[in-house]
Amino acid sequence: MLNKRVLLGISGGIAAYKIAFLIRLLKKSGADVKVVMTPSAVDFISPLVLSTLSGNPVNIEFWNKSTGQWTNHVELALWADVLVIAPLTANTLSKMSNGACDNLLIAVYLSAKSPILVAPAMDLDMYAHFTTKYNLELLASNNVKIIPAENGELASGLSGEGRMAEPETIFNAILECVHLNQQFKTFEHKKVLVTAGPTYESIDPVRFIGNRSSGKMGFAIAEEFLNRGAHVNLITGPTNLSLSHPNLELTRIQTAQELDAEVKKVWHSMQIGVFAAAVADYRPDSIASEKIKKHDEEMTIRFIKNPDVLAWAGASKEDDQLIVGFALETQNLLENGKAKLLKKNADLIVLNSINDEGAGFESETNKISILDKDNKLSTFELKSKTLVAKDIVNYIANYSK
Repeated sequence: MLNKRVLLGISGGIAAYKIAFLIRLLKKSGADVKVVMTPSAVDFISPLVLSTLSGNPVNIEFWNKSTGQWTNHVELALWADVLVIAPLTANTLSKMSNGACDNLLIAVYLSAKSPILVAPAMDLDMYAHFTTKYNLELLASNNVKIIPAENGELASGLSGEGRMAEPETIFNAILECVHLNQQFKTFEHKKVLVTAGPTYESIDPVRFIGNRSSGKMGFAIAEEFLNRGAHVNLITGPTNLSLSHPNLELTRIQTAQELDAEVKKVWHSMQIGVFAAAVADYRPDSIASEKIKKHDEEMTIRFIKNPDVLAWAGASKEDDQLIVGFALETQNLLENGKAKLLKKNADLIVLNSINDEGAGFESETNKISILDKDNKLSTFELKSKTLVAKDIVNYIANYSK
C-alpha cells in the first residue's frame, strides 16, 4: 500500500469508533489517508483523533465558516486511489443510491472516479429491510464493492446481522481492490469478446431445443476481465444474469445464428476471444408457425447444422488475436480437447467434464483444465466459478505475454 491514497468517508453511526483502528492499519502499510465526515459523524468520533492518526486535516463542511474557504470536493475525489465509506448508515446508503447530495461526503462520492468500497453498519431489522437490500443491490450494480455486514452484538443490545465488518476485514478488502486496480490492470485498453450462456433453437412459438448452461462461467470471466481494465463485449444467450460496467457492451441473443451474426460484427476489432457459450450444434430445419398439438404417438423433427462460431473465429484470426475455446465432455476429455484445439485453430481450450462432481452446467462451482497449443495441460482444483474465472484470466495474461 506504499503511497496509495485512501479516502475514508465516515457517516454517523456508532461503528465510527472502529475507523481509528483502520487508519492505523492503513498508515502502517504505507498508505496516505484523508478523511471526509458527515456532520453527524462527529458525534461518534472526534475529528481531532482522525486528523492526528491520518496526518491530514479532516473535511466535514463544504466551506470553512471562519475563513470562508471552499472545500473542493472534486479535488478530493480525484485525489483518491480508492474511496472507502465506513460505516455506511442506512441514511447515507439511501442518499448514495438516489443521488441526494446534502453533505460533503455525498458530493465527493458523486465526483469519484476511483474504485468505491462501502461497509454497511446498522441494526439487524434495518439491515434486513427490503429498502436496504434494494439500495445495496443498486450500488453493487453500479460497480460499488459491498463489504457485507457481519453477525454479532449490536449497539441496540440485540445480536444479529448488521454489525460493521472489522477493521482488518475492511483493510484486506482495500488491499485487494488496490491490488486489482493498480497492479493488475493487465488488460487495460484491450478489447475482449466473451460469449456466454446457452442458445435456444425454436421448434414452434412455445417450444425450443436448448441446454442447461446458466451463463455463470461466461459472466464471471467477463467480470474478471473488466476488473483488469479490459473493454468487454459480452454476447450472451438466454440467462437470468446481469452485469453492469462502464467498459461493458452487453448483447443478448437467442439462437446460434444470432450469436454467429453478432460475433462476426465485432471479432475483427478484438484482441482476445473467450468462447464460453454452450452453442447448439443443430437446429430444427423449420419452425412451426403455430403450437404443435399432440396427435401422433411419435413426432419426428429434422435438424440441420448450426454455424460453428468458434471455428469461424479461428479461421478468421489475425496474428495478434488470441482465442480461448471451451470443451465440456462426458468421455475422452483430453483427446477431444486436443482435437478441438486443432480443428478450431484455438490457442487455448478450457476442459471440464460433466462427470466431475460440482462441475458443469447449473453449478456454482467448476473444475477445469487448460490445454494450450503445445499440448501443455494445467489442471485446477474445484472452485467457485468466480475463482475459476480468475484462474482462466491469469492463464491468458501469462500466456499472451
